[in-house]
Amino acid sequence: MKNNKFIIIGFVLLFLFGACTEDFLEYEPEGVLSSENVATAENAEALVIAAYAGIANDEMIGPLTHMWVYGSVRSDDAYKGGGGRGDVDIVDFYEQYNLTQADQTDWMGPRTWTNYYKAISRANFALNVINDIPDGEYPNKVLRQAELRFLRAHSHFVLKLLFKKIPYITEDLSPEEIPLVSNDVDNDALWNTIAEDFLFAYNNLPQSQEEVGRADRNAAAAYLSKLRLYQAYEQNDQHQVTNINAGRLQEVIDFADEVTGSLEPDYGNNFLNGFDNGPESIWAAQFSINDGTVVSRVSFVTGLNSPHGTGLYGCCGFHLASQNMVNAFQTDINGLPLLDTFNDNDIFNTVEPDGTSIPAPGLTVDPRLDHTVGIPGRPFKYRNTVNENGDMIYNFSWARDPGVYGYFGNMKEQQAPDCSCYVKEGPFVGTSKNVDFIRYADVLLFKAEALIQLNRWDEALPIINQIRTRAANSTQRQLDAGATDIYNIGTYPSFPSKEFAWKALKFERRLEFGMEGPRFFDLVRWGEAEQTLNAYLGEERTKRDFLANAQFTAGRDEYYPIPQREIDFTGGVYIQNPGY
Repeated sequence: MKNNKFIIIGFVLLFLFGACTEDFLEYEPEGVLSSENVATAENAEALVIAAYAGIANDEMIGPLTHMWVYGSVRSDDAYKGGGGRGDVDIVDFYEQYNLTQADQTDWMGPRTWTNYYKAISRANFALNVINDIPDGEYPNKVLRQAELRFLRAHSHFVLKLLFKKIPYITEDLSPEEIPLVSNDVDNDALWNTIAEDFLFAYNNLPQSQEEVGRADRNAAAAYLSKLRLYQAYEQNDQHQVTNINAGRLQEVIDFADEVTGSLEPDYGNNFLNGFDNGPESIWAAQFSINDGTVVSRVSFVTGLNSPHGTGLYGCCGFHLASQNMVNAFQTDINGLPLLDTFNDNDIFNTVEPDGTSIPAPGLTVDPRLDHTVGIPGRPFKYRNTVNENGDMIYNFSWARDPGVYGYFGNMKEQQAPDCSCYVKEGPFVGTSKNVDFIRYADVLLFKAEALIQLNRWDEALPIINQIRTRAANSTQRQLDAGATDIYNIGTYPSFPSKEFAWKALKFERRLEFGMEGPRFFDLVRWGEAEQTLNAYLGEERTKRDFLANAQFTAGRDEYYPIPQREIDFTGGVYIQNPGY
């Protein structure tokens, strides 16, 4: 009877978290756990592995890992791209801040909701099994419980960033109780609930694990630092920041100080196959290739984003750097960013007849530009030669729809076309390159942000300069003298005031993580989304008229609407976010 209970709970959870959508109800499970032996250590180990897979069961239409749609295109970093506004038009709706779409139209956000709750159901099912195995029969019991609670917290954390009001589902809930769990929870209390799972992981995991990819105490400390940072910016029901909690900021610093790691010596290592799980990778989704399956365990989350029309890649020219993003990499005579005036003039905005873009005389830039953006006339993915794969100098012709989206590309999520990490499924490219959720650079800047907000900006100075020094040392891969002679990046001699330090911190986060996905969430955390994004749109629409009617509405657009099908399924237990 006990084993039958586990099976029933597992399948009920799977169905409930699908929210009764037709496609999920028609899903046929490929394997069924035996009622005779489900509650064994061997099966528990398999269930834990399945829970890890759940957080990285990625796809282009319901992304779980890379936040290029939710965090990059919805910010001032990038445009949707692709073959015009109607190509994957739901992302165009997101880019325009037009989120009041029916579920039939808005299939991406609801699918991400479903995919994350599928991942949560895997963690909870495994916990249900493991909790009832006697300690003596399972030496790794507490260790695996801690890993599963870490995974569960991770999924809830990302859902909270996207939707704010979410139900927190734990393994002790019966199938009848699950649909009765409200999503209308006090914001601070929900952060604390997520933190409880991370704290359990922090207190019960080793500092590192022999098996690469498993959660450890280091990752839990990093996540707690990140969580307390978001929690410190207290929001009201209209998503306005009403207070910055000094106690939470101190926790950010304390947990950041517990994290061990280091920066990669070259910034580009973070975005190249062969450097997965390096010293800067604190927590990452793990992928693999040539594992005996049909298309391998690769990620297709950025499968739409390869350069288009090159003959080197596949499809489809999505996720293109904005002019604003490119302009942000300009530096002054001292190699420092133009904190207030970076967008006064456009760089690399003129294309020559040969399809190249010539820098303006006297222009200097942060070298992270060429790690982040594809620019006509400049080496792409650290190649500047013609070989059997073709010319790797980025060209205007690589842009799929330059009349709409311009011709800047994305670099970080791409690999060279001869990479052994690729799988192609039709025109789409999947890659075995890991997707980092938290880099050590993140942790450093979490701490620097907390220090500045606590009026300790002098202590933040060497941290930000450490990031900039690494960037200055990351110029070796461009190879071509014509590509590197405009690099000029320096460190700050001092921060004269908190206001200056605050601007420098925010700018550094943008440069360091450009087009990786955190930008939109940073703006919401700081309470600056409406001000920053409407200012961006006001200028950018003069260059890209597809943004002519885009407008960010404060008190609504900080978060996605709760999928209507979830509200209907719970009979109205879930409440909708404001403005929808």
